[in-house]
Amino acid sequence: MTRLKGFDLVALGFMTFALFLGAGNIIFPPSAGLAAGEHIWQAAAGFLLTGVGLPLLTVVALARVGGGMDRLTAPLGRFAGTLLAIAVYLAIGPLFATPRTAVVSFEMGIAPFTGDSGTPLLIYTLLFFAAVLVLVLNPGRLVENVGKIITPVLLLSLILLGGAALFLPAGEIGVSAESYRSAPMLKGFLEGYLTMDTLGALVFGIVIATAIRDHGVTDAALVTRYSMIAGVIAAVGLSAVYLALFYLGATSQGIAADAQNGVQVLTTYVQHTFGTTGSLLLAAVITLACLTTAVGLTAACGEFFSNLLPVSYRSVVITFSLFSLLVANQGLTQLISVSVPVLVGLYPLAIVLVALSLADRLWRSPARVMMPVMAVTLVFGFVDGMAAAGFGDAVPAFFGELPLAGQSMGWLLPALITLMLAAAADRLLAAPARA
Repeated sequence: MTRLKGFDLVALGFMTFALFLGAGNIIFPPSAGLAAGEHIWQAAAGFLLTGVGLPLLTVVALARVGGGMDRLTAPLGRFAGTLLAIAVYLAIGPLFATPRTAVVSFEMGIAPFTGDSGTPLLIYTLLFFAAVLVLVLNPGRLVENVGKIITPVLLLSLILLGGAALFLPAGEIGVSAESYRSAPMLKGFLEGYLTMDTLGALVFGIVIATAIRDHGVTDAALVTRYSMIAGVIAAVGLSAVYLALFYLGATSQGIAADAQNGVQVLTTYVQHTFGTTGSLLLAAVITLACLTTAVGLTAACGEFFSNLLPVSYRSVVITFSLFSLLVANQGLTQLISVSVPVLVGLYPLAIVLVALSLADRLWRSPARVMMPVMAVTLVFGFVDGMAAAGFGDAVPAFFGELPLAGQSMGWLLPALITLMLAAAADRLLAAPARA
């Protein structure tokens, strides 16, 4: 029986960490920390729940069922499960997350030196997605290419940046913005949506499992165990990065009080602390982080759609890379404005799916519980997404009166009520006959 050696297991964990650490993971914590001010630790705790806790639970849930999202959604039925999977893969793939990795790395690492006009962006994204293609066309070497080569360089850069944030802060922790004063932990929880890590985890589960099997591990229990270990390593690394970046933002109000996003917070801090040398360091960190995430997303989409459709893995990754290239050249502002409503609608489905999957042994029939709860979550999540997109006037007033509706979590109470009713019905009905 083949087992992973210690160094290979650490490399697997590093690969998982690098797959998650992308554009959103670096630009959103500083802006959240800047706004949280003296409530930094409550906000950070909420952010870690959605930015670290939920992705880790998702990796665990996928590992329990064998690494594929199709198995996780099996109780929903083939049609509904496939539709949900397609929506998730497209959202974290060519429509939003993958293009965002390219445009964010450009705006943070390259634009300060070249300007942000269309030509430099086009040249950069061409080179960026060319590098992505080189890596994803050799999926069997993801651990070697990402875990053993790129990630150590990325970790060194992040250690330097995080160390500077802790030992060379730009000032004292500032005051909280109005949005963080009443419920900082809930606000941080919602900010964690923007990392897209829970949706990413639904995709990366198969990448992690495939990387393990490519090393000759065939025992299902070992694949599950190694996936969980990789998830824990990634969670520890992500937590350290998030906390350091939160602190960086919270102590930068004196130099970046007018910053509108995390890009401006980071670039201002780095220029203040290190000058041009620091800007070059930031360019390296962002480019490497975004490249590894783009590789993982593109490879996962290639695996999924080549199994779903009669097309080859190579054709899928080339097509999606070209499409991502086109979307990236539309600019960051438009990408974020379109993605936020989609995330508000999709994230509740992902949260409920993972939670119910982890508790599947409590039900006599997982389908009897998951299908109604997911259906209700879909309806109310869609309404929250409509409101986040600016179409609140088109939503019936009833939805806006639900608890937490103003925080884009109006789905929570209806989902919990449906869960209680479905669980009670599941206990009253006989267990389904086994085929």
